[in-house]
Amino acid sequence: MRLLIANRGEIAVRIIRACREMGISPIAVYSEADRHSMHVALADRAVLIGPGPAAESYLRIDKIVDAARATQADAVHPGYGFLSENAAFAKAVVDAGLTFVGPPASVIEVLGDKSAAKTLMAANGVPVVPGYHGTDQSAKRLLAEAKSIGVPLLIKAAAGGGGRGMRVVRDMTQWTALVDEARREAESAFSSGVLLLERYVERPRHIEVQIFGDSHGNAVHLFERECSIQRRHQKIIEESPSTALTPELRARIVDAALAAARASGYVGAGTVEFLLDGDSFYFLEVNTRLQVEHPVTELITGLDLVKLQLTIANGGTLPPQPSTSHGHAIEVRIYAEDPSTGFLPSTGELTQWIVPSGPGIRVDSGVERGSIVSPYYDPMLAKLIAYGETRADAIARLDRALAEMVALGVKTNIPYLLAIIRHPAFQEGDLSTSFLCEHFANWKPGAEIPVDVLLALAAESMTRPSPQKSTGLDESDSYSPWRNPNGWRNVK
Repeated sequence: MRLLIANRGEIAVRIIRACREMGISPIAVYSEADRHSMHVALADRAVLIGPGPAAESYLRIDKIVDAARATQADAVHPGYGFLSENAAFAKAVVDAGLTFVGPPASVIEVLGDKSAAKTLMAANGVPVVPGYHGTDQSAKRLLAEAKSIGVPLLIKAAAGGGGRGMRVVRDMTQWTALVDEARREAESAFSSGVLLLERYVERPRHIEVQIFGDSHGNAVHLFERECSIQRRHQKIIEESPSTALTPELRARIVDAALAAARASGYVGAGTVEFLLDGDSFYFLEVNTRLQVEHPVTELITGLDLVKLQLTIANGGTLPPQPSTSHGHAIEVRIYAEDPSTGFLPSTGELTQWIVPSGPGIRVDSGVERGSIVSPYYDPMLAKLIAYGETRADAIARLDRALAEMVALGVKTNIPYLLAIIRHPAFQEGDLSTSFLCEHFANWKPGAEIPVDVLLALAAESMTRPSPQKSTGLDESDSYSPWRNPNGWRNVK
């Protein structure tokens, strides 16, 4: 079996490694900017699909489908981001006679429309935030619904995500300006200006439930993840289990997630997201793909979610519903950005890259020393995940590992992450989506990482010769595995 991976970076590397363990031949696609990337070197084959900008490469459905056909792929895995929740892409893959590793296009389409998804959930007993999700988008109707909901209220793009097309209204004198801003941003980002309105929940916690469905009508949950530590509506720290859930509340929220899976006829990996307000919770959305934070669930369940995706896509059945999880896992996202300058992305060559190891530590990454961090894509370099028997154990291991991690040549958010996990409120599990605004609005770098460690590592990086790197593509390259007939496993 041949699997084309329609993505890049650490998720492409993660999928390639799962393929190796399953006897599947991985095929990569890459842009000009990623010619020398890790995922390209690790794949059995790699196909150039365009220039650096994503709109000309990783977002080109036609080029990716053509690459799958040209390499005689049997299936396509979308990873996350890019085209992973694009119904047209899923349909194009299936129309080309290939297997799409994910839910059917019809499910992606329904769940990708926030208004349609909320209507479906409400009809199936899943709690939704009070608000307006209707098709009448006239200014008069929206204003009337806003007055009925009352302030504070939230304006959201129906087709959106990641905080784009989202505005909080605290004073109705701001209504016209904010709704116009939200609509313009929604149209620009998603080619749809359809908006929905919701009561704004102050200081909620963000809880998500990992679900899986198979083509035989089975559905399971793999417990929850807490994703309340967010910057501009983007998660940066995730953990499981949540400190906010009692056994009774956990049972209610996972049952709601399973109801969402069954109502939509879900197949594959998905995540049902909720806002938690005290003992009440409300449906937010369904992410119809694998999540960045899936390693957290893997560590507490012992399951390989990528292998499970591939098994289901091949017609396999789900394992029985796990009765319990084990231990505690926390993930932080390592970004090439400068928190002290408004989180501006940082680009350039990684002149040094040292990742931690040791008991309970996992690092998922698509970069190495000498990698180029380009301006074209999300600046996430890696995910660092710590596991322990207790939350305190996991935090202690995470602290140690972050302090050992070194990335030179670009700015990173490592000191920022260290400051967060060392904060008393984080240590106590007092979390909400307002956590960073409340505790880190005026944060400046401190001495989270010892200067002498950085200086020693910097000196070491200047004296160590850079390793020769192969593109993995050209037989004339003396470092290419293609020069060695035994360099790659033959896959029939």
